[in-house]
Amino acid sequence: MAKASTSAFVCQACGEVHAKWAGRCDACGEWNSLVEEAVSAPPGALKAEKSPAKRGPKTEFIALNSEAETPPRIVIGVEELDRVFGGGMVAASATLIGGDPGIGKSTLLLQAAARLARNGVKTVYVSGEEAAAQIQERAKRLKVANSPVQLATETDLRRILSALKDAEPGFVVIDSIQTLWSDALEAAPGSVAQVRACAQELVRWAKKSGAALVLVGHVTKEGTIAGPRVVEHMVDAVFYFEGERGHQFRILRAVKNRFGPTDEIGIFEMHALGLTPAKEPSALFLSNEAEPGGGTAVFAAMEGSRPVLAEVQALVAKSPFGTPRRSVIGFDTGRLAMIMAVLEARCGVNFAGMDVYLSVAGGYRITEPAGDLAAAAALLSSLSGNPVPARSVFFGEIALSGAVRPAPRMDQRLKEAARLGFQRAYGPDSSLPAEGGLTVTPIARLIALVDLLAPDAANA
Repeated sequence: MAKASTSAFVCQACGEVHAKWAGRCDACGEWNSLVEEAVSAPPGALKAEKSPAKRGPKTEFIALNSEAETPPRIVIGVEELDRVFGGGMVAASATLIGGDPGIGKSTLLLQAAARLARNGVKTVYVSGEEAAAQIQERAKRLKVANSPVQLATETDLRRILSALKDAEPGFVVIDSIQTLWSDALEAAPGSVAQVRACAQELVRWAKKSGAALVLVGHVTKEGTIAGPRVVEHMVDAVFYFEGERGHQFRILRAVKNRFGPTDEIGIFEMHALGLTPAKEPSALFLSNEAEPGGGTAVFAAMEGSRPVLAEVQALVAKSPFGTPRRSVIGFDTGRLAMIMAVLEARCGVNFAGMDVYLSVAGGYRITEPAGDLAAAAALLSSLSGNPVPARSVFFGEIALSGAVRPAPRMDQRLKEAARLGFQRAYGPDSSLPAEGGLTVTPIARLIALVDLLAPDAANA
């Protein structure tokens, strides 16, 4: 007779199920991540083979070009937040927001819930990490304590779903999904099985009730949302809340959005009264220095439909040790190594015995390849001691051959640089006209940038 309950070893990093314990997960390669969990057979599973399949309603197909109703949106009223959602939250949708501890996830969602509640949307905030008194104290500090938000502190999924069915809210925040547990599973709270099951039940409830659901997720040391990847497939949108604790700026970045753009960002400023939308996002990450010194270059970036100007800083100094250091903040370490290799192999610039430090100011993180030219300009400027031309911006992807490849939406980058008072732009060879008095200097190959900023460094 088959057993009704068995055990399996589940990887806590990827959710892969193994029949026996092993030191390393075969699916994701993570070490010491397999945990034994009880797997209960669903009711009637032993009789499923003998019972005939029940006939249900037939699936109806529709034409691809048929007119479908646009899903209704809930406008939050926070410009940067609505921008990332694509014009507001969609009813009957589920959103997963992750970020480092203390970055401001709970603060942002409490402010959004309070604003929606004041606008007449029935709002529920469920916390499994903090006591009610702690949340009420934060609400007083944020000046939103008088908002009609219904608050609950609970981790039992069954009791939460029962309360939500009775309250019938339009907007729900669950903080966080890793703290919930279901009595249908014997696994511990926060395990892969519990996170997957709780998220599935909550998403199913949101689809049936028509409420907009937001789940808060913890992140791992690698910066990804903890738990099985299947949770990110369940929800309609996945956002990451980024920023450095030492800086006042926070960035809400969309990595998945079924109802809006997937490369949009919202920029916020942290103040004593919480998070507020940034007034001039394009210029937040620029230095106030009128004449920047050597080792500084401005990158004209694109974040979704928004151009953003960020300052790239570099320091190249002789290393006192046998092994030079390479330290990077806000830039990909692999791309920095590639840029330095191209400078050495194609342009004759030698970084042997030199410590290299590269940082993006303001806590901003450059993710697009078009930032290569700005990083190379900062490195060459620091190496030679010659500052880059005043009021200039750089953008362009560097190929392994030393060529500078085109960047998408170059016209928008130039328009934003001209609007902020920049006078020169250095980028891929293009026939784009100058914008607002902006002088465009094409850089077809990286050696041209070396001749401009560090002519003595080549073949030194």
